[in-house]
Amino acid sequence: MTGTLLLIEDDVRLCETLSQILTFKGFRVQAANDALTGMQKIYNCQPDLIILDIILPDSDGWQVCSHIKAMFDIPILILTALGADEHVVKALELGADDYIVKPVTTPELLDRINSLLHRAHHSSRAFSSDYFDCVLRYGDLMVDLDRHEVTLEGKQIDLSPTEFQLLTVLIRYQGRMLPHEFLLNKIWGSEYAHKTNYLRLYINYLRRKIEKNPDKPTLIHNERGIGYRFGAKLSHENGNASSFLMGSQFLN
Repeated sequence: MTGTLLLIEDDVRLCETLSQILTFKGFRVQAANDALTGMQKIYNCQPDLIILDIILPDSDGWQVCSHIKAMFDIPILILTALGADEHVVKALELGADDYIVKPVTTPELLDRINSLLHRAHHSSRAFSSDYFDCVLRYGDLMVDLDRHEVTLEGKQIDLSPTEFQLLTVLIRYQGRMLPHEFLLNKIWGSEYAHKTNYLRLYINYLRRKIEKNPDKPTLIHNERGIGYRFGAKLSHENGNASSFLMGSQFLN
């Protein structure tokens, strides 16, 4: 998969190296060594994906990530030397789509880039497939796949693209216990199958937005160590992950 990438990285040598590698792999690459130039280039080149460092000379990447997500629907891949768990969580909370700690190998970087581009390109088409209804409902909650809108009791709920995709999968298979690996594979891709912290974070986001009491959820149910279920349990569902996988092989 090809596309336009924007690198926002203050290390000039690393920026040049990455630009050469990614250009050789078929991408169109724009580069900026500070936040201001990076924001300007977003308007000028309209990138398909942004690779963003956290440590920048004129601003920090946290603010840049937040500003970008407030104005644009562009995937952001954080590439930074900051590797603590709290940094990963903070980036995801601000809307980043993925997080890589330097140093990174070329194959891993390419895998992550292609995965994000694939998700961005196919998510709207995949979730509005003719195989499924264009409007999903559960009680007063409605997900309109064509309009990419969610309403609860008639009021529109503002969801990020990842939150929307996660809710769509949950409500589409309402009543079934969906294993962690299945949800991670559906939303983020197979290479994220063990990153349960991503899933846990976005489940919490959804609960804050659609549950009357996020601390006592009635819509999104958790079975520790297995996965999540949306809504009431199916009468024929025994609640364990293995029965779901055996009975629903078409999901894979």
